[in-house]
Amino acid sequence: MSMFRTVTARLYAPTKPLIPRFSNGLRKYATQSQTDLKEVLAAMIPVKQEEIKSFRSQHGASKIGDIQIDQLYGGMRGMKSMICETSVLDPEEGIRFRGLSIPECQKVLPTAQGGEEPLPEGLFWLLVTGDVPTQEQADWLSRQWADRADLPSHVVTMLDNFPNNLHPMSQFSAAISALNSESNFAKKYAEGVHKSKYWEFAYEDSMDLIAKLPTVAAKIYRNLYREGSSIGAIDPEKDWSANFTSMLGYEEPMFTELMRLYLTIHSDHEGGNVSAHTCHLVGSALSDPYLSFAAAMNGLAGPLHGLANQEVLVWLTKLQQDLGGEVSDEQLRDFIWNTLKGGQVVPGYGHAVLRKTDPRYTCQREFALKHLPDDPMFKLVSQLYKIVPGVLLEQGKAKNPWPNVDAHSGVLLQYYGCKEMQYYTVLFGVSRALGCLASYIWSRALGLPLERPKSMSTEGLKKLVGAQ
Repeated sequence: MSMFRTVTARLYAPTKPLIPRFSNGLRKYATQSQTDLKEVLAAMIPVKQEEIKSFRSQHGASKIGDIQIDQLYGGMRGMKSMICETSVLDPEEGIRFRGLSIPECQKVLPTAQGGEEPLPEGLFWLLVTGDVPTQEQADWLSRQWADRADLPSHVVTMLDNFPNNLHPMSQFSAAISALNSESNFAKKYAEGVHKSKYWEFAYEDSMDLIAKLPTVAAKIYRNLYREGSSIGAIDPEKDWSANFTSMLGYEEPMFTELMRLYLTIHSDHEGGNVSAHTCHLVGSALSDPYLSFAAAMNGLAGPLHGLANQEVLVWLTKLQQDLGGEVSDEQLRDFIWNTLKGGQVVPGYGHAVLRKTDPRYTCQREFALKHLPDDPMFKLVSQLYKIVPGVLLEQGKAKNPWPNVDAHSGVLLQYYGCKEMQYYTVLFGVSRALGCLASYIWSRALGLPLERPKSMSTEGLKKLVGAQ
């Protein structure tokens, strides 16, 4: 399949100021006149390398905590065991992208003309550099990704030949692996490039992959749900999200605004979640960005990770079918208790780290209150928000009874006509590339080694602690 390009005019909101928030010596390099992200990175990397070298020389032997046996059997929860520069997740405050909360990102990141939600391009620049980009820098990324968005013919052929009963995430992961044929990193590594140059080819692969993911995702969507119709043209004058929604076949401007928000807030959630950790782990073996991110997507496809947003809608649909139209609080409470007594969880509630309402849920709720306040499904979600936490607290098992991001995202997608629930995790995957690949670039720049933690047997642990 060949991709044709059209040109339309794109105007953006006025340039927003560069906002310094860190004192790590990096921001002086990211001026408004520098729009080439690779050049900005080239200036930053030696500074960060020296900072970490100095820090490790002074504090490398310092202890930062104890490990309990329960943590080894409990999914390593709370263990401080890896580096992630792009975002930090606080149990009470929620996610911060390079120090910025989601509301702060919504205020300071560049937006599209007439829009209010941040452009994911701006978020990627922030994740990679730690700097809030100018409008020109976000525009530069938009053009770069449009220029790199074409797929090689063998990937298109593979996607066209997949059976309709193959899950969208399986197709997505397979296509990403197949794009490995285009890897600059793999080629240069095979040629013996010096390790100090790894980051440069990791950057090129990451930029290419991020650019191609909407094309892959749209091709899957059209094949499965739109009778194989054409995804159309890549428009070099559109931003990343606008091109994506257009290829999917959605022209409603507010759906594109929703997608900008969606792709921004699902991008990163520090380094320990399944998809981010998988990408980091596989990348530490010097697998290229395509193979590393494909592995991450296989993790995202699990029901305890990215597939959860699909499960939320399945549960909501069953609730509506069982209880009918408008539901009283008492009926809803009984339904929730029946779910719990049946050995199931209430999908979309609770989180491995958070101990408050997920800020990603909150910003989606605010979007819905503004744009679809009378939607019946949104009203049901709001009603659940009022009731579920109390039931979970009464049950006494949940450490966090509050809603997470998955409790809301599907409702918004359904409102704008994207009703194919199996596809939702693919959208999540397109977004998660921003965080995973920003971290991948820095892992190669900092020369992080092969990840190889020590494992223990139960017998070995018993001997270690003197258990009988």
